Amino acid sequence: MRFMDWKMVRMMIFSELYSTYYQTVAAILKAATDHPVEQKEMRHIIENHAFGESVLHIMPAIQQQRWQLILPDGRTPLRKEPTTPLTLLEKRWLKAIANDPRMRLFGDNIFDFPDVEPLFLPEDILVFDHYTDGDDYADETYIQHFRLILDAIKERYPLKITLQNRRGNPLEMRVIPHCLEYSEKDDKFRLIASSDRYGSTINLGRIISCEKCQDFVTENLTKKTDHRRKVVFELVDRRKTLERVLLHFAHYEKEAEKLDEKHYRITVVYDKEDETEMVIRMLSFGPMIKVTAPQHFVDLIKQRLIRQKSCGL
Repeated sequence: MRFMDWKMVRMMIFSELYSTYYQTVAAILKAATDHPVEQKEMRHIIENHAFGESVLHIMPAIQQQRWQLILPDGRTPLRKEPTTPLTLLEKRWLKAIANDPRMRLFGDNIFDFPDVEPLFLPEDILVFDHYTDGDDYADETYIQHFRLILDAIKERYPLKITLQNRRGNPLEMRVIPHCLEYSEKDDKFRLIASSDRYGSTINLGRIISCEKCQDFVTENLTKKTDHRRKVVFELVDRRKTLERVLLHFAHYEKEAEKLDEKHYRITVVYDKEDETEMVIRMLSFGPMIKVTAPQHFVDLIKQRLIRQKSCGL
């Protein structure tokens, strides 16, 4: 019987020797072996290599000499640049995710380590609370479409796409691709683009044909719609609230600002379609956090609390 404690796996993979924090500090040390690193440069390295809130943890640890790696003058006692070879655990993790059928979307040269066993197998994963009609990632046509779209995004050239509408009829459109989005709940990829007609969001599973567009006119384009929203809230760091909040919103784009020793301001970017879920997530922290902006989100919090009170909750 196989059983995966995902919290333990996450701690092993992402909190051990070669996690993001270690990679970030390694970049600082690499710079320090060449020249004294000033605080401004150190902050810039952290922002480029780690998360938005990482400055709150890494900078004080270095400055207060809790991590005795950088001297007060910005130099390091190390004589050589640090290296981070792959550990056995990392190899097993990489071999495991190589079994994910979505990996083939990005190329055929998938990394492999013949001398190790995968950390887990696809049948070890039980996914719930998502739709079962996800995209067919093993379909060769789907793979070709995905790779062409990905290349068009990177190289910035237009595409002519024929897709199947909701009535089952073919629909042709010309687009300038901007980015790809993946919905974990739907298990589908979506293309966000500017188009010459109709909408700007295309489900890849509906695409019948996709090719480079030679005769594309950029006039009268339907601009891509930005569905991203921001919510700003302040928290009191009691009972490890800061740690719990950052872990809870780990998969969201966010920024963290320290106001004083116990108070922080957090900005989280989320998708408009996830707004109700975001309200519920905020309320789960109770009085430890206070939403301050935007007013629209504050009103949603108030409305939900009034409904809860009317139900006797």
